[in-house]
Amino acid sequence: MNLYLISQSMNDDYDTYDSAVVAAANEKTTRFMNLGNGKKMTKREWSYSYSIWCNKPEYVNVKLIGEAAPHINEGVICSSFNAE
Repeated sequence: MNLYLISQSMNDDYDTYDSAVVAAANEKTTRFMNLGNGKKMTKREWSYSYSIWCNKPEYVNVKLIGEAAPHINEGVICSSFNAE
């Protein structure tokens, strides 16, 4: 399991996520991560969540930052949400 820093600059208004650290097996899974519940989103779920995250998975910036400890499960470790 890898640790990734993900970010986006498409939606920079209030009530949006701008970045997160997630544990995931690969970059593709990371791009589809639901920052609200830490699970991989389907394409349909993605279309409903773009207002608080990013318009399209390909606009998510992904940077590998390390390897997770063996006991860490796939999901969101920490996220940055810009509330009103």
